Amino acid sequence: MHNLIAMVGQQGQGGGNILLSLLPLIILFAVMYFLIIGPQRRQQKEHEKVISSLSKNDVIITTGGLHGTVINVKDRTVVIRVEEGKIEVDKTCVGRITKKG
Repeated sequence: MHNLIAMVGQQGQGGGNILLSLLPLIILFAVMYFLIIGPQRRQQKEHEKVISSLSKNDVIITTGGLHGTVINVKDRTVVIRVEEGKIEVDKTCVGRITKKG
C-alpha cells in the first residue's frame, strides 16, 4: 500500500513537467499566428474589399499583370478593355484598382 501512495505522488509531480514541456509549443504557435496567419487574414479582407468595390470605368491591374479598364461587372467575372480588345477575367484575378472610374 505504501508503494501505491508513493507512485501516485510521483505521477502528480510529473504533471507539471508535461505542462512545462508544452509551453514552448504553445508559445511557438502564438508567435506563428501573429507573424503569419494574422497578416494573411488582414490582406485577404482587403482584397475582398477591393473586389466588392469594383465598378465600371475603374482602371485595374490583374494578378497576371494585365492593365485594363472595367467595362462590365458580373457575379463572378469582370469584363475589362485592354489595348487589343475585351477580356473576361475572374474577380479573384483583380490585383488592385489604380484609378476609380
